[in-house]
Amino acid sequence: MPRRGHVSKRELVPDALYNSKLVTRFINCLMYSGKKNIGSRIVYDAIEKLSKFNNNENGLELFKKAIDLAKPIVEVRSKRIGGANYQVPIEVKTDRAVALAFRWLLKFARARKEKSMAERLSGELAEILKNTGATMKKRDEVHRMAEANKAFAHYRV
Repeated sequence: MPRRGHVSKRELVPDALYNSKLVTRFINCLMYSGKKNIGSRIVYDAIEKLSKFNNNENGLELFKKAIDLAKPIVEVRSKRIGGANYQVPIEVKTDRAVALAFRWLLKFARARKEKSMAERLSGELAEILKNTGATMKKRDEVHRMAEANKAFAHYRV
C-alpha cells in the first residue's frame, strides 16, 4: 500500500481477437518477461482447441464458463484472537476470485504432460468444464476448508 493517496486501477485494453478484457487479463497472467505476443498466441490456440474438443462451440464462451466454474466462492483467512489463530471463512471478492482461478489454472496446466502449453491449457480448461481436474480439486479443497471452519464465521474480518 502506498504511503500517500490511493492508487487507482489501470484500465485494461480488450484483446485483439475476442475483444474481451478477461482474455487480456489471462494473457497478462500467462506471459513471462513481457512476451505478450507469445502469451496471446498460446491463449488463442488453447481457446481454439477447446472449441474443437466441444463440437465447435464458441471458444470464448467455453473459456468464460470454465473460469466461472473454477472461481472460489469462499476462502479461509487466518485471524489471531486471544493468542489463538482461527481460520475464518470469508466470501471472496470478484477480482480476487478471478485471480485465484487464473493462478490455479496456470499452475496445474504448467504441471501437465502434454507437448505444448496451448494443449496443456486447453486440456485443463476441458477438465474444468467436465468438473474434474486439478483446478476443480483445488477449488473444492478451499470450499471444504471453509465449510469445516464455519464455526468461526462470527470472527469475520
